[in-house]
Amino acid sequence: MKKINKIKLITFCVFLSALFVACEKDYFDSQPDNLLSVDKIFTNRGQTERWWAGLFSNIPDIWDQPYNYQYGIVTDESDASNWMNPDMNSGAITADGTPSNFIALYEKIRLATIFLERVDGNQEILAQANGAEIIKHYKAEARFLRAYYYWTMMKQLGPVAIAPLVSAQPGDDFQIPRSTWDECVNFVLSEIEKAKSELPVDYYLDGTTVDGTKIGRINKIIATALESQILLYHASPLFNGNSELADFKNLDGTVLFNQVYDANRWLKATEKAKEAIDIAESNGKSLFKVADANPFRAGFLSCRNLYWDGWRTEGIWMRPSSNVWSWEIHSSPRSTAGTAYNGIAVVQSLVDEYRMADGKKITESTTYNETTYAATTTPYYVAGTNVMYTNREPRFYAQITFNGALNPGAAKSGANNARVEFFASGTSGKSGSPRDWPKTGYTSRKNIHPTFSLSPAVNVARPAMLIRLAELYLNYAEALNESSPGNPDILNYLNKIKTRAGLPALASGLTQSEMRNEIRHERRIELSFEGQRYFDVRRWKIADQPGSNQGGAFYGMDMSKGSTLSDPDFHKRTVSFSRAVWQRKYYFMPYGQNEMDRNKKLVQFPGY
Repeated sequence: MKKINKIKLITFCVFLSALFVACEKDYFDSQPDNLLSVDKIFTNRGQTERWWAGLFSNIPDIWDQPYNYQYGIVTDESDASNWMNPDMNSGAITADGTPSNFIALYEKIRLATIFLERVDGNQEILAQANGAEIIKHYKAEARFLRAYYYWTMMKQLGPVAIAPLVSAQPGDDFQIPRSTWDECVNFVLSEIEKAKSELPVDYYLDGTTVDGTKIGRINKIIATALESQILLYHASPLFNGNSELADFKNLDGTVLFNQVYDANRWLKATEKAKEAIDIAESNGKSLFKVADANPFRAGFLSCRNLYWDGWRTEGIWMRPSSNVWSWEIHSSPRSTAGTAYNGIAVVQSLVDEYRMADGKKITESTTYNETTYAATTTPYYVAGTNVMYTNREPRFYAQITFNGALNPGAAKSGANNARVEFFASGTSGKSGSPRDWPKTGYTSRKNIHPTFSLSPAVNVARPAMLIRLAELYLNYAEALNESSPGNPDILNYLNKIKTRAGLPALASGLTQSEMRNEIRHERRIELSFEGQRYFDVRRWKIADQPGSNQGGAFYGMDMSKGSTLSDPDFHKRTVSFSRAVWQRKYYFMPYGQNEMDRNKKLVQFPGY
């Protein structure tokens, strides 16, 4: 494993965060947007580097939930409707109030283009040791980020309007139609490939130690991983021969999605995923694992501690600054020291998806039931806990907080606070707070540090892993199952993830369809709450199917009932909340009406 300088990482997190805040709130807002000011900026090293740092500021923070990063609460993972409910859930989403941040993304794209045009002339940077190489890397990162922001828009909006790759001048014609999906993908991939040719594999101090001041900087490992994600999407049913969207056309009649299925896309996705794995592993990346004499405990600790101890090992693309405090405070129970907010609820269908300790589904297990209660306390739950929460896989105890679970963070004093009580009169139940309770009777404990506390304030700073090696393994297994069913590498890479999690390896002999379901299941569990599920159910076109439905009724326990931990009235499945019935238009967000009014060649996605 390549070493990372930890002290320098902390310095870089603070430095880059400060740059982002300064650029976002002061610099870009205060600088007059004219040629003279740009000329001055790019003759000054400090101002030029502030501009460059500002290009990173729209990289999403996947743990800034629920208010700023909302993909989890608009899919079949979680709910925060006691506090806020995005328009997509109610069906009120319109072009006038699009949830897409396309305006901010286009602005960053514009700033990246100006940077690429101007930075070569900065004599102050060129005068530094390795000045030309510094500029080369800055430019490659700007090119990558410009492509990445287009990709982010494409995931939200589908085919997008691609602006000219030169900075705008007065009088330029910006009546630009959407490019086709295939054209958008080819453009983004070509730009990433150009960036890769100028990027380092990683940023090293001495050939073996990763420079901690450069965590979050773009490198070849990151760029190749993003290419893997793009090609996986490109091969998926939503984007590959999707006749359902044949009516989505430009004004000139150009159909924006390819109508002919191309099996070769899966082969390209397979090859790129393997390339991404190989370059990552050859530079020291591996699945994070904790050793323990008890295999179950090892699986639990490996999956729990990954987010603060394992990012150096498994993380591919890290966001150095993350508002994980927001996630922890909104997900932790009220019994946490200082009283957390206790309101990001996990849906029952996701809870049910976690396997038993022996790898079986709950519907296949002879020991699973919802009417009896545990007689003994374990390191994961107390006596009196419903048996439906016992004997589950290690990830269940690392990721889901349920009635009777031990507190995920630092608890208030008292036995009732050391355990989690979601029943109505419990310490985190509905009766104790007007809004701070989870509608389903579950919250997530993933990426909640065991020392987390509000009073005294304890928050362990850590980066957010935007892409990690486990995702690349799953990309590879999925693409390989479609391009070469039965290939032994499918099980090999899928089982790396399952056994790390303390589960038995999946046996051979599954059909392609059965394996596809296993891979999709594994993505749902392993990548839960990390911003993947919203896009996965869409690209697979399963958003209206039972078990992955994005609309209709969502279930949980009965939060309005229960006076003791083992009260059977609480442990009854009930409709916790409902969302608008799925419609085809929800595959993508609408372009904002302001953009539709300005750009007369732009067509709206059907249904808006």
